Amino acid sequence: MRIYLDCCCYNRPFDDLTQERIRIESETIMWVLKEGQSGNCEIIASAALSSEISRISNIERQQNVMRLYQIAGNYVNFTENIKRRAEKIRSISRIQTFDSYHIASAEEANADVLLTTDDKLVRMAARIKLSVKVMNPLQFLSKAMYGGDFE
Repeated sequence: MRIYLDCCCYNRPFDDLTQERIRIESETIMWVLKEGQSGNCEIIASAALSSEISRISNIERQQNVMRLYQIAGNYVNFTENIKRRAEKIRSISRIQTFDSYHIASAEEANADVLLTTDDKLVRMAARIKLSVKVMNPLQFLSKAMYGGDFE
């Protein structure tokens, strides 16, 4: 399985873990990253992710996020095809710039799933035709544990 985690996923383990949902999402993301390290799935990196991570203003957080991000393997460079697809996504939806680049990059890499903790992005992505399934890590965990189609 090929998995693309957006920037908010890499940030989640450094959020307020006293909130139950945040803690469980964080644990799920760490599990996915460990699965990637062990070769049970492929974690995809991208120029869009690298760019967004570089914009994190808190240097300590940025360094922590980068440590997690280094687990990602297959790197998707920025291409004209990704740019055009991101523009198309924005033209048919209310999906914002970085999110559209994440989706386009995930599609370019033939990812099976794009994980995000952004509920609004999950809802907006469900309304348009994409070749990648956009879902919350908890949805992903449920399907991974109990079976189910990622379509």
